Amino acid sequence: MSITIKTVATQLPPYSQATEETIPLVKMWLQGQESRFQRKVIKIFEGSGVDRRYSIMNPEEVFTNTDFESKNEIYTREVKKLGKQSLHKALQQASWNATDIDFIITVSCTGFMIPSVDAYLINELQLRDDVVRLPVTEMGCAAGVSGMIYAKSFLKANPGKRAAVIAIEAPTATFQLEDYSMANIVSAAIFGDGAACVLLSSNQQDSGPKLLDEAMYHFYDATQLMGFKLVNTGLQMILDKDVPQTIANHFPDIIHPFLKQNNKTIDDIDHLIFHPGGKKIVQTVENLFGSLGKNIDDTKEVLKLYGNMSSVTVLFVMERFLKKNIKTGDLGLMLSFGPGFSAQRILIEF
Repeated sequence: MSITIKTVATQLPPYSQATEETIPLVKMWLQGQESRFQRKVIKIFEGSGVDRRYSIMNPEEVFTNTDFESKNEIYTREVKKLGKQSLHKALQQASWNATDIDFIITVSCTGFMIPSVDAYLINELQLRDDVVRLPVTEMGCAAGVSGMIYAKSFLKANPGKRAAVIAIEAPTATFQLEDYSMANIVSAAIFGDGAACVLLSSNQQDSGPKLLDEAMYHFYDATQLMGFKLVNTGLQMILDKDVPQTIANHFPDIIHPFLKQNNKTIDDIDHLIFHPGGKKIVQTVENLFGSLGKNIDDTKEVLKLYGNMSSVTVLFVMERFLKKNIKTGDLGLMLSFGPGFSAQRILIEF
């Protein structure tokens, strides 16, 4: 029995701004700070590798003193819209009805809502009243791949079923106006908002790339590297400068044993579907893969066009591959990193 990817549909929020348009707002935010520090921050934005970011909030609103309650209300309102749009688009692309979905996984870590967004999607799109729900939170950038791993487990145990994984993130709603730390500044420079839906199936009538294997890799004693701290003004970014080097240190253990258990080596991998965590992480992984004769050009392009949309971003990369004329039998390696610290991998056959 094969587990296949039927389609991926992406969705962007209504507001967007080029980095060069954002810098005047950053300069206003930095007024009163030491001039050398201001120049350093502007260089971070200019050198972020991100040309444009999309947002659920008006760009000017991001740099106003919005309280946590107000930002979370915007998050709640807008993720419902983005989730509905991405799921509806995916169903249309697949020629599926909403009632064809047996399992719905929703992924988000950039706001709080109970009931979770999947409950609203069931009502809005009239999914079946017995659809199985799984909201995934607190896994950060890795959760898009995590959601696919959970869907594969469900589908493997239930032949003939279909699943939707919907990732919706709004990192701009977590920006901290009074926080001039490098973590807050770097996250503001690289993160953007977006949504994506991937439909998967164990129904043999559905064709598409096959999920051959999956695995999670957990870094010991690395919980301090990435995440959010809940403060009175919202979700405060934790982003350690050692993340790229930590990934590099663990890279051989992340990649080679996973491929070996599938009787493969990196030479057998034709396509890399990698989450663009940020310019430094991308450069680190590009150097590691480049030494193995591989490229992550699509990853770099997604970072440039949209920024890091947390769990959503790797699905934007996956969508680009589905639109290509990829040779049957080619292998792809899907890879993302997130808080914990952890790495998630899926081996795909096109």
